[in-house]
Amino acid sequence: MYQIKGRFQHYDWGGFTFMPALFNINNAEKKPFAEYWLGIHSGGPATVELNAESKTSLDTLINSNKPLYLGKQLWKQFDKLPYLLKILDVNKMLSIQVHPNKIDAEAGFLRENEAKIPLNASFRNYKDDNHKPEIMVALSDFWLLHGFASNIQERLDQYDFLNPFKQAFKEGGIRGLYEAIMNLTQTEVNQLLGAHMENALDQYAAGELKKTAPDYWAARACIDFKKGADFDKGIFSIYLFNIVNLNPGQGIFQGAGMPHAYMEGQNIELMSNSDNVLRGGLTNKHIDVKELMKNTLFVETIPHILEGDLERSSCSYAAPVDDFQLTYYLLGSGQQLELQVDKPSVILMTEGHVKWMVDSKEIDSFGVDAVYVYPGEYITIHSCSTSRLFVASTG
Repeated sequence: MYQIKGRFQHYDWGGFTFMPALFNINNAEKKPFAEYWLGIHSGGPATVELNAESKTSLDTLINSNKPLYLGKQLWKQFDKLPYLLKILDVNKMLSIQVHPNKIDAEAGFLRENEAKIPLNASFRNYKDDNHKPEIMVALSDFWLLHGFASNIQERLDQYDFLNPFKQAFKEGGIRGLYEAIMNLTQTEVNQLLGAHMENALDQYAAGELKKTAPDYWAARACIDFKKGADFDKGIFSIYLFNIVNLNPGQGIFQGAGMPHAYMEGQNIELMSNSDNVLRGGLTNKHIDVKELMKNTLFVETIPHILEGDLERSSCSYAAPVDDFQLTYYLLGSGQQLELQVDKPSVILMTEGHVKWMVDSKEIDSFGVDAVYVYPGEYITIHSCSTSRLFVASTG
């Protein structure tokens, strides 16, 4: 068992108060705190506290003895820690996005390597050869877009600016509809959205829109992403996707091909180690329509909410992948949790005071802290106050 410290990511969509308050940081500079990473990702590997005088990175530690720190089975299966655990604070909407499956990621990565496209090129689609499924658990009231809605025909009838796409939907279904939208010119986007968004923005400013209404989020998207007279094409997706509201403790899984976008709130996210993101709007980054279309699931989606409650003693969040699984524990003062660890695990405490004990080793933690526990260890967690723990491990 080792105490580990994560890495903050200051993306411009992050909030200014949630994580500074959580970690007791003075944010006088008003920096956006978007994500806190716990893993081996090259963009911010966790730091391992070896002892009072010595530190290293989690990837360096694991690489020093993979059979020990990963376990022989996982070492042979993945060769490295396959997941990344995060805390997110979504202050501004994230991009409409889709992640490729493992086979397509490998093919795309090889194809772009053979084309000698630099890994840091802004127009590169595949930064690695891995898929990027992800599961999230809400820490607050949380809003996201998730999959194509089951009542798209009603929406095409309801909104005048979507009427021109009825024929594309009739002839080509969801795929035909989305392809027609994604291939619009900027002039056509502006012409279609102009009058509607002007009205939506007026209603938003007057406080007349509810968060369950697409117009609310479309207005927010206009405020965040409109460039001069140009509207972002991703606004159309807000009217075609499910708007999902999660209560604290509820979760959702998003696998390959599922179009989605986080819109507001704080969460715990557990994902495979990958940077492969194909975007469909609400972004200043590269959009490759052809690749997006190839990797998107064009199906009606009924969101499958993973039920949980942060006031329960424990919750398990199932994910249909081998890369990760997530479990939550709530411990009261004086309670003790004993875990026989058979898979490499990151245990994140988001609140409380606990003593982590393995054999003769003991770590005293307050507030937000984390430990890395490797296979074969038997860990005892003694809670000295109300404590909340998220345990990430492989499936």
